[in-house]
Amino acid sequence: MLTRSVWAFRREFALVGAFSLLVNLLMLTPTLYMLQVYDRVLTSQSELTLLAMSLLTLALFGLMAVAEWLRSRLLVRTGVRLDDRLSTQVFKASFAAHLNQAGTDAARSFSDLILVRQFLTGNGIFAFFDAPWTPIYIMVLYFLHPWLGALGLVFALVQVALAWFGHRRTVRPGEAAAKAASVAGGFLQGKLRNAEVLEAMGMVGDLQLRWSERHRDHMAQSALAQQLTHRITAWSKFVRYSQQSLALGAGALLVIDGQLSPGAMIAANVLMSRALAPIDLLVSSWRQLDSVRAAFDRLTKLLSDYPLPVAEAGQAMPVGQVVMREVSAGAAGREAPILKGVNLVVPAGAVVAIMGPSGSGKSTLARVLMGIWPQVSGDVLLDGVPLSQWDRSELGPRLGYLPQDVELFDGTIAENIARFGKVDSAQVIAAAQRTGLHEMILRFPKGYDTPMGEAGNLLSGGQRQRIALARAVYGDPVLLVLDEPNANLDDAGEAALYKAVAQLKAAGSTVFLITHRPGALAVADRILVLRDGQVQADGPRDDVLTMLRSVRPATAPLASPVPPLPPISPMPPLPPTGILPA
Repeated sequence: MLTRSVWAFRREFALVGAFSLLVNLLMLTPTLYMLQVYDRVLTSQSELTLLAMSLLTLALFGLMAVAEWLRSRLLVRTGVRLDDRLSTQVFKASFAAHLNQAGTDAARSFSDLILVRQFLTGNGIFAFFDAPWTPIYIMVLYFLHPWLGALGLVFALVQVALAWFGHRRTVRPGEAAAKAASVAGGFLQGKLRNAEVLEAMGMVGDLQLRWSERHRDHMAQSALAQQLTHRITAWSKFVRYSQQSLALGAGALLVIDGQLSPGAMIAANVLMSRALAPIDLLVSSWRQLDSVRAAFDRLTKLLSDYPLPVAEAGQAMPVGQVVMREVSAGAAGREAPILKGVNLVVPAGAVVAIMGPSGSGKSTLARVLMGIWPQVSGDVLLDGVPLSQWDRSELGPRLGYLPQDVELFDGTIAENIARFGKVDSAQVIAAAQRTGLHEMILRFPKGYDTPMGEAGNLLSGGQRQRIALARAVYGDPVLLVLDEPNANLDDAGEAALYKAVAQLKAAGSTVFLITHRPGALAVADRILVLRDGQVQADGPRDDVLTMLRSVRPATAPLASPVPPLPPISPMPPLPPTGILPA
């Protein structure tokens, strides 16, 4: 996929190669100008010849500048088109990989794409177009004098050998330093997300000691890598400076022996530097080339493992019938499956309460019903069609999902409720009213246009959960999965939840309600009880409740009712002065 996308721009790269050919030919202009000035103009003392040669040289320099500008502009446009071609594919593939718990970092995928694009449209690609001209420049040196050509060849081989040696010595320490930096930075970022907990319980000092160990390891690895890099750089500078001086000295010796003219000596020194410049550029791009190759391989694997899905043509909108046949779900690093052989048939318009002790697989079942759990065997059918065969862009607006961990996104309250699609004000208000949020949202200064960045500090956990619930019910979905939707709700919020579920049921929606609270059973017409990943009970609400009451309390999954809290005695009034008594 990635190789085909890059190969599609072969015409543009061919034009870049043609411009590079012209640029490198015109690079001989300074050499030819020096030869003419020293060997012809100074000998003939002709000002007209000097003027003509200077004007011709300026014209060639202008042509070279235009060729440089054209190839750079062409590469920039190629990079933009390449990004347009691949960015959507990389976004969807990295999202799918993260969803399938493949360990792929979406941010790293886009960093890989940027790295490949910058290499293909920057100095890195120039090195490959210019490197073949090094033998040509050395050949021109050979025509000036065989010893100059031999000297240029020796320095070219020395630079290549030094670059190869430096790469072999520095690549592993550099990778170790980068890994240590990632470990230290990741540890710190993970703790900063829970700064309030750390500060409240006095954990900052102990965690700082653990971070210091990782930081010291990073500094040690980084110091070793920098020492090796500086050592190689010093040797590289020694070779470069020696080449310039020895080339000039060799030319002077040939002039003394009468085998070379002074103009050719100066021209040979410039030409020698120009002959080795592509090697310097290639050497400086060597490390980048390794990174680009690794990024290219990662992107190729990502795009091949997660190609763009092909939508099924002519699919009707779902009704909400759910069928599960021998469904099992596992997780990476866990031998025993989380769900074991679940069979379920739920007609459209039913409300199913899913209950069971913690760790019984309820949340995993919710993700399986949404088609977002990676390791699933068996059949999960929506209206007789496997979930994987539905076009997610068309199916998604017809589904509603409220996970346990509520996450609201950067944007306004209305945009969050409308799922960041086109905001239908009537449907947004209807969803807010259905979850009892409308009056609360209107109390904000900007109402529904309040950014979540501002509202986030003003919302309680229950209010955030109700906004996420409004997002789930937006658009009257035909299938709704709510995972502990009343975990953070007060009595008013819980009443609004049950009312919303009843309204969705009346509209024909299929609702799965995961809960630990027996009060939620009032809106359910069916109960599914899980234990250890298996269905312990399934059937009409009253039948399942009767069966559960006949089971020993030690094995019953339902929690016993919570006794009422004792009344809180009122606080005595403060003295008139507002100062507490001693």
